[in-house]
Amino acid sequence: MPRQDTRSRERMEKERERGSERERERERERERERERERERERSERAREIEKERETQREREREREREREREREREREREKERERERERERERERERAGEREREREREREKERERVRERKRERERVSE
Repeated sequence: MPRQDTRSRERMEKERERGSERERERERERERERERERERERSERAREIEKERETQREREREREREREREREREREREKERERERERERERERERAGEREREREREREKERERVRERKRERERVSE
């Protein structure tokens, strides 16, 4: 009888140990699953962060392209202003040339009047 009790106790003890071991294994599996879930979340968050960074980089590249387009437009406007200044200088040179030709015509008329008066005096003195 005591041997039976001993065997029975041993069996129960082994059963408890196996039960405890199974419970510890289930707990380890649950912990591994929680760790896998945390890893999935970290991984997902890392992907989201990288996606956001790429979006930011793309926005910055677009802003830079827009700044470059604006600089190019400004260079074109400056070239047009320079062309306009050159046209204005050319018009001024033409006006100056015309004024000079007009002065020359006036001087020639004056010389002609002087010659005419001289001829007139010579005729009168004859």
